Amino acid sequence: MQTGKNVSSRPTRDVQAKLAALGLYQGAVDGDFGPKTTEAVIAFQKSAGYRPTGDYGNFTDAALFAAKPGAPDPKAPKDEAACDGDIIPANWLPDARMNRIHIHWTAGGYDASELDREHYHVLIEGDGKPVRGKPSIKDNAHPVTRAYAPHTLNANTGAIGVSMCAMRGAVQQPFNSGPSPLTKDQWDACVRGVSQMCRRYGIPVTPETVLTHAEVQSNLGIKQRGKWDIAILPFDPEFNTAKACGDRLRAEVLALIQGA
Repeated sequence: MQTGKNVSSRPTRDVQAKLAALGLYQGAVDGDFGPKTTEAVIAFQKSAGYRPTGDYGNFTDAALFAAKPGAPDPKAPKDEAACDGDIIPANWLPDARMNRIHIHWTAGGYDASELDREHYHVLIEGDGKPVRGKPSIKDNAHPVTRAYAPHTLNANTGAIGVSMCAMRGAVQQPFNSGPSPLTKDQWDACVRGVSQMCRRYGIPVTPETVLTHAEVQSNLGIKQRGKWDIAILPFDPEFNTAKACGDRLRAEVLALIQGA
């Protein structure tokens, strides 16, 4: 078996001790990141719904040291979220190499339509409930399949599409949020879901890797068709530019990850 590596700032002895307390590691607490430690890390990553690489980084570290003895349970139902605070069921997040997360609104009502589900991997309805899209996240890995989620023009490869069901009939200038404005409950649920995906796929939180559709053209240099989701928050209209909304989203996602 190939030995993993510790790429976090956590001493390996502490990692081994924590894994042992969870019943996942049976070897000596000696600071040697060898095969037994790698096997225990892989077991934890699998049970927590993360990609089982065996490498120990900051996302695995945050989840491991938030876990209580006896958890996570490898026999937990696969249709439940992996960790406290997570909202996306683990089986919605298959193994795949993903590089970015793009956040949208649907420009529809508060319920996910069949058409919405064809374009995004995860949707957040008006009450904050997540809904699974039809394409699998791994369909957008490189190379994309015919069934991939076409959520961002010419920028779908390696990108997860998350969309909040809202903003039907909205107008940018002069601003009118329409009959289904984006809600704070949706925003908060989206932040939690994006945080979970960043941990699951090891995606860093930067303006180039976690961004709204309105930021794709400016941040990635990939031309779009005048998309303005999300360039204003109806529940907090002081945030009224794409950069301000994107920066707020990233700050809240990062705060959740660091507090895990």
